[in-house]
Amino acid sequence: MVVRATEFEIGLDSFGEVATDGGRTLSDADTIRLQIQEAQLAESVGLDVYSVGEHYREGHTDSATPVLLAAVAASTEKIKLGTSVTVLSTNDPVRLYQSFSTVDAVSNGRAEIVLGRASATDSFPLFGYDLADYERLFEERLDLFIRLQREERVTWSGDFRPPLVDQRLHPRMPEGGIPTWIGVGGSPPSVIRAARYGLPLMMAIIGGRPQRFAGNVELYLRALQQFGHSMQPIGQHSLGLVADTDEEARELWWVYWKPLVEQLARERGFYAATRDRYERELDEGALFVGSPETVASKIATMARDLHLSRFDLKYDILHLPRRARARSIELLGSEVAPRVRELLAADRVAT
Repeated sequence: MVVRATEFEIGLDSFGEVATDGGRTLSDADTIRLQIQEAQLAESVGLDVYSVGEHYREGHTDSATPVLLAAVAASTEKIKLGTSVTVLSTNDPVRLYQSFSTVDAVSNGRAEIVLGRASATDSFPLFGYDLADYERLFEERLDLFIRLQREERVTWSGDFRPPLVDQRLHPRMPEGGIPTWIGVGGSPPSVIRAARYGLPLMMAIIGGRPQRFAGNVELYLRALQQFGHSMQPIGQHSLGLVADTDEEARELWWVYWKPLVEQLARERGFYAATRDRYERELDEGALFVGSPETVASKIATMARDLHLSRFDLKYDILHLPRRARARSIELLGSEVAPRVRELLAADRVAT
């Protein structure tokens, strides 16, 4: 399959991670205002999407995502506004619908959402949910959220919230709802779930060779066909940094990547944060770190290998200087994105 260059989108994902400026750690409020500025910058350099995650831990400021997206919507005109993940299991689908229908109205139809089960489970105890209900919560709430988008009036009952009887929510979303993706971390049942609902697939690939997800892509494409759905977009979310040279990017990212992976190793049994592993992730793994040409070439390879129509760079990492964040955004939009589309267009001509 050849990805048509005119359809390929490149966006940014933020987890609201606190930045630094001249060695000073920004406050939470400063970081939120910085995100709004970065979204404006992303639009000005031609990027397609700006997305914000949902986390509830020290160093992250993305716990009220729809509020932040509404602020971004009011200060931009064209860029799509989405979520790098919304933890559906601990969100009420009715309130989620209302929040994102409001963002969609404020932004004049630019809102979208990626729904996930959550790899970090901080929201479960915070909002009083039992991790034993992890799967059932997501299944039930996904069913309700999709019905609220696709049906004018909804009558529904489940185990985790009060029933609805002939409810019509306001403000209304457009007919059929907003673009809704399912975020997956590699679980085949999650891939099949996305296909069953006919929803786009967003793959969170944060370690190892991204090509190992090719089996999930093939499963998704087969399942879409079996469920009678048309082809849907496939996206990839990965971490990285663009700088003027490979050396600058590699050395700078190492400083902030190492403590992140050490924390993930303690919490989730992630791989060890060795320099050797880091270099392998740069060369053939899931880190998109380097000069514009290096990053563009790697994204184009992933687009071919994984049938992608979108790539989102998770650009913020705890304490990364704001100037480095800004330069990464500038280069991603002004140099990487055009080069990726050029490479994909060459594939199309060759076929």
